[in-house]
Amino acid sequence: MLFLHGFPECWYSWRHQIRAFNKDYYCVSFDMRGVGESDAPLGVKNYGMAELVGDVSELIKVLGYTSCVIVGHDWGGAVAWQFVARYPDLVEKFINMNVPHPGRFTEVMKSGIAQLLMSWYIMFFQLPYLPEILVSMGDFSMIKSACKKGPTTDEDVEAFKYSMSRPGRATSFLNYYRAAVRYPLSARIDKIECPTLLIWGTGDFALHTDNSYGTEKYCNDLKVERIEGGDHFIQQERPNEVNEIMRKFLSEH
Repeated sequence: MLFLHGFPECWYSWRHQIRAFNKDYYCVSFDMRGVGESDAPLGVKNYGMAELVGDVSELIKVLGYTSCVIVGHDWGGAVAWQFVARYPDLVEKFINMNVPHPGRFTEVMKSGIAQLLMSWYIMFFQLPYLPEILVSMGDFSMIKSACKKGPTTDEDVEAFKYSMSRPGRATSFLNYYRAAVRYPLSARIDKIECPTLLIWGTGDFALHTDNSYGTEKYCNDLKVERIEGGDHFIQQERPNEVNEIMRKFLSEH
């Protein structure tokens, strides 16, 4: 079971799921490119979606596996949608949290102003220097406000702050957003063939709940579970509910 984390998190964001599933699966959660202990190449282009997807493919091979259950959230979820479409033979089952299919996201962005306003930060992150200052100011207070949900402790927040505070890591992670605008991959990807579970916290501050509807046409076998009032960082805020939904899906497919 391979876990892909989001912003401003690191591998540690999946701690509750690793503990829940490590008896049944070989669980791997890793710092994605430019995050924490992983390599952080210079240059925006090195953080394009093609590079991020390629990293996942190579990691599965290095681990000695030919397929996996892939679980994504936030940026990890965006990478996972692209990966599952491009490498279907490497994926047995797919679980995604609070990240829409790229085609559905495009539809929602075009349908009204709500998601556009919620995504204001993407354009702000295109600026040089200022986003790095915002992320790091107040001893990385942004991370605490984003991640201090549910059972998340101060010690947990310190783990995320440590990961982001390493030299150059704030710029590397912000380059995900910069590369997405400058070097986008097409939102038109192949239909997802494997069993797919979309978990969605309806209280997400960054992605409108409309994104969780209308995904059926992009997947052959889709299950959607909405957690009422759940935040964007749903796997950390509501770990017991998320784990129960995951386990039921995995047992039925």
